[in-house]
Amino acid sequence: MLGLFLNNPGDLQLKELTSEDPLNDYEVKIKSSYGGICGSDISVYKGKMAHANYPVTPGHEIVGEIIKVGKEAKFKAGDKVVVAPNSFCGECEYCLKGMSNICEHKVSLGINVNGVFAQEFTISSKYVLRVPNELPDEKAVLIEPFAVIVHAFQKFSLTKETSIAIIGCGTEGMLAITLAHHLGAQVTAIDINPTKLEKIRNSFKGIKTVLPSEMTEERFDVVIEAAGTRDSVEHGIQHVKPGGTMVLIGLTPEANFPVMQMVRKELTIHGSIIYNFPTDFSKAVDYLLKDDFDVAPIISKVFHFNEFNKAYDDALSGQYGKIILNFKEDNVNEKISITPAG
Repeated sequence: MLGLFLNNPGDLQLKELTSEDPLNDYEVKIKSSYGGICGSDISVYKGKMAHANYPVTPGHEIVGEIIKVGKEAKFKAGDKVVVAPNSFCGECEYCLKGMSNICEHKVSLGINVNGVFAQEFTISSKYVLRVPNELPDEKAVLIEPFAVIVHAFQKFSLTKETSIAIIGCGTEGMLAITLAHHLGAQVTAIDINPTKLEKIRNSFKGIKTVLPSEMTEERFDVVIEAAGTRDSVEHGIQHVKPGGTMVLIGLTPEANFPVMQMVRKELTIHGSIIYNFPTDFSKAVDYLLKDDFDVAPIISKVFHFNEFNKAYDDALSGQYGKIILNFKEDNVNEKISITPAG
């Protein structure tokens, strides 16, 4: 079984991995189809995520097919599935309040435990969601990152009269733009990269696109910060209408807030982290099944997994949308050096 293996930051290999057999009663084995490279995968690769452990198999966005089932798992071989990559105990204060996304004992695939960028992997069926066969893999691989946006959109009310600015047009920003546009809101997309803004103009009708330097005094009912930078947070809050809401999705270590302005204008600030499983995943599936919910602009490139170096280089460049690894094919380029297990 081949999989990616990150020995240390920057040292990524394609390696022969040991298969995890036998399964326990509640586990399933999944054959990977498509995997998406996430911003957190890039942070782990660059050594910029403090709680990451090395060595580690990276990856957490995946769609695949169950090939083996523990006797107590409520699945069957052949089921098309996605996985929730963040564990939850179900017993801590936050889990008991229905906030499993901030479980005190959470661990994350591809960060502090081995992830899913391999031809096969084993996982507890607790974290597996069956998805309809009619949902193409190209859409199903987006369920996990889209669930982040589905969760964040529950922090505010949105109508066709709602003006919403989305700062940062990476994968999460693009997914937020797609959902807001689908729901009929008045959408403004903001990014420092003119190429990304051009792609949005070519992909969606009726969306305003601006560079940060072009922002005037315009204010919005809702501002979503998806860039994860201090500047985008500090500038974004200046563009929230009185009584409006700002939702922080990006992960910047710190930023300064104009407290007096926030108080006088009764601004609401929400942090939003990942999702609750399986509810947010199921809502994401419902949207993705709609014929008029177009996520084609989200995916920029698909690489066979033996081209992982090219895939990571493009993901690192910041010039593209979602980069996908294709695990479906069995052929492996002979030029790729395979490291034996052990």
